[in-house]
Amino acid sequence: MDILSYSGAPCSHVVNLRLELVVKSSDLHQSKLTFRKHKFRCTKINSRCGSFRLYNIDQSLLKQHSHQGRFRSPSSLGGFRNVDLSGSYDGYVIDGKEDARDISKPGDSETKVVIPGMPDESNGESSAAVSSCFWEWKPKFNVHYEKSGCENVTSPPVLFLPGFGVGSFHYEKQLKDLGRDFRVWAIDFLGQGMSLPSENPTPGSSEGDTLERKDSAWGFGDETEPWASELVYSIDLWQDQVRYFIEEVIGEPVYVVGNSLGGYVALYFAATNPHLVKGVTLLNATPFWGFLPNPITSPRLAKIFPWSGTFPLPSRVRKLIEFVWQKISDPRSIAEILRQVYADHTTKVDKVFSRILETTQHPAAAASFASIMFAPRGQLSFGDALSRCKMNNVSICLMYGKEDPWVKPVWGLQVKQQVPEAPYYEISPAGHCPHDEVPEVVNYLLRGWIKNLETQNSIALPLLDDGESIDYSIARELEFVRDGSRKSLSVRFFGSKFSLWNRISSYIKSQFGNTDLKS
Repeated sequence: MDILSYSGAPCSHVVNLRLELVVKSSDLHQSKLTFRKHKFRCTKINSRCGSFRLYNIDQSLLKQHSHQGRFRSPSSLGGFRNVDLSGSYDGYVIDGKEDARDISKPGDSETKVVIPGMPDESNGESSAAVSSCFWEWKPKFNVHYEKSGCENVTSPPVLFLPGFGVGSFHYEKQLKDLGRDFRVWAIDFLGQGMSLPSENPTPGSSEGDTLERKDSAWGFGDETEPWASELVYSIDLWQDQVRYFIEEVIGEPVYVVGNSLGGYVALYFAATNPHLVKGVTLLNATPFWGFLPNPITSPRLAKIFPWSGTFPLPSRVRKLIEFVWQKISDPRSIAEILRQVYADHTTKVDKVFSRILETTQHPAAAASFASIMFAPRGQLSFGDALSRCKMNNVSICLMYGKEDPWVKPVWGLQVKQQVPEAPYYEISPAGHCPHDEVPEVVNYLLRGWIKNLETQNSIALPLLDDGESIDYSIARELEFVRDGSRKSLSVRFFGSKFSLWNRISSYIKSQFGNTDLKS
């Protein structure tokens, strides 16, 4: 997720703090993959994987999609208990006795759809094994990533890209759940998470440095090591990192999923490397990144700014960064930002907070933050990247949390305007990071969208019945079990003829009556 501070990513409680939320690049022009020698080291985190069980769903109809066809249980069964849905389990249950074919007729009132929850290990349900690994991209550039589902050798590969200030750990719920069906990877961008440098890029101390800074902070010296002479933690660097990671680690085209900053990088990467992409999913993608002009696209304007995120940091920047870093890396600041971006303050975020806090304590964190914040804009704007993806027929899926305080729904709807054929799911209540806040819903929608593409539309999009087409929009109430309790939220699907004017006119009609509004 994107926050204008390094530590402004989702956060959680550490045991001794107990913070309460309520208080609170270059284009690739070759047509085939190339491979280089590379180094890996991995550590297994979770060794359990297996099937999903759906418990105690009474007076319901179960509709199960799979690659082989569709299974619909007869209503005479009256319900299911301990139904093992190994393999594909993206089916859903229609509450009551309503026939499943009627789930998404235009104009229907909201229909309740019961979807699988996250694997509940306390009840014996198994999640996919997750491994933590490092990949040596270049000398001194070690990229951390996590993976799951490697045993699913014939399944589609999926790569998750994180937002600003977080890393692969923000996708733990996707790795454990989707890893049961697919091969899944999540990476840390260079300069973030566990992809921070292992050596000081500027070991020489600056005159006047405090002893504390000399001992604990990297990047504040005057002389730069050769490996960091042209290093800038920019969006161009990250999209290049993604390209090499797919070529050297995954080895085949992938589905790319990105949240916030990761969404921008995903779209940028797909625009410049369409042959490496099977589809792109944007989760509250930020529509812009960077403040300074790009030296390639705007060389004259870029010359006005003497520093653009390279090492060493200029002396006038160091004091500013030290002051800002002390403020934004404070645990209370992190907790306050989390309170803003998560619509449901009951969401458990302890692990995420601990990982963010750990990152802020790395000696390279402050200088890396400075490089990120002063890096130039990408060579492609978000709009340009979207246009290229459309021109190259890259499949796009949009999932946005409606209550996001930063990337408001209007940004996602503008993307929908440019690619009307792209399915758009608006989730409410959900904030800036729906994949972590409501993983049950995001995983269900993502699993269904991928299977729709893999079967060339023979399996319907999530919330739609076979062969059904929605011109404007429909709303569905999704229900799932979390920690033994039922939770529900609303998901609105926008069809191919949906427009911003249609949304505005619908809102006005709902507020002021059925006045005729013509475009």
